[in-house]
Amino acid sequence: MKELQIKPNEAGQRFDKFLKKYLKEAPGNFIYKMLRKKNITLNGKKADGSEMLQKNDRVNLFFSNETLLKFHGTEQQYQPAASHKKNCTLSILYEDENIILADKPAGMLSQKAKPSDVSFNEIMIDYLVNHGKISIEDFSTFRPSVCNRLDRNTSGVISFGKTFAGVRMLSEGFREKRFQKYYLCVVGGVIRERTLIDGFLVRDEKINQVSVSAQPVGEEAAHIITEYVPVCDNGRVTFLKVRLHTGKTHQIRAHLAFIGHPLAGDFKYGDRKLNDEIRKKYGVRFQLLHAYELVIPDKNLNVTAPIPKEMMEVLTGEQLWESGKQEDLEALHWKI
Repeated sequence: MKELQIKPNEAGQRFDKFLKKYLKEAPGNFIYKMLRKKNITLNGKKADGSEMLQKNDRVNLFFSNETLLKFHGTEQQYQPAASHKKNCTLSILYEDENIILADKPAGMLSQKAKPSDVSFNEIMIDYLVNHGKISIEDFSTFRPSVCNRLDRNTSGVISFGKTFAGVRMLSEGFREKRFQKYYLCVVGGVIRERTLIDGFLVRDEKINQVSVSAQPVGEEAAHIITEYVPVCDNGRVTFLKVRLHTGKTHQIRAHLAFIGHPLAGDFKYGDRKLNDEIRKKYGVRFQLLHAYELVIPDKNLNVTAPIPKEMMEVLTGEQLWESGKQEDLEALHWKI
């Protein structure tokens, strides 16, 4: 017999889903049969699998050691990721018992694209393991995860669920558009008015690129809405604060390029002449796009990530940011 006690990071999920993770080698009908025969119980009572698990619930598995080993399988291997990424410093902006909001540097994947990748997701798991906030054994029933992806070359606020409840809260909030996401960027051309624009976006998975049009093109076209307010311009480029009303792949980059204001440093959707000038003058390696602010009304939480050094060098060099200029401060603090 094996007794399990539900940990905080496992609470909030259905009992049958938990069992399918723990007994990952067992067929589904076996699990439901064991529930019916009371070979699996919850808090000493018969259960059907639909129950929502709470912290400290007791799960009893009345199996032989051989059966348990057969259906539980081997523990998921944990391989430290941070040690493979030199000079990687983790900047945590907010943390509670369920979630972490951190500042992702430009140049790092949010999640793996292939097995050999080291992504911010693995860096965060390293942090939890190294600080005793999760054990390797916990991976059999729950794996913490990044809940909003940023492009590799976009910096700023990224969210991470430490527990099942945290992952669910963040994922639902982004999906239901309850959270507000604001970005900072430098674009070509002059913008002087706050504007709300919409369009339609189609993604080409093969080349990881999107196209934007004023009208829907085909059934795959997704409606996008982007809003922005200018912070400052120098007659050649503009510093913008942008709010995403929808959150699609490359939305800000492609949408602003579509209306004639491509991001500086964006070598996929940008203007080559502007990019070459910015790179030559400031050594810019990435598009100047920063996930600056995340507002989570559910938790009365407003978190900002400091403007990265590379972007600040351009802002000051191009005279796009004067910290004492009142209208610029008001634009930077703009909310909807």
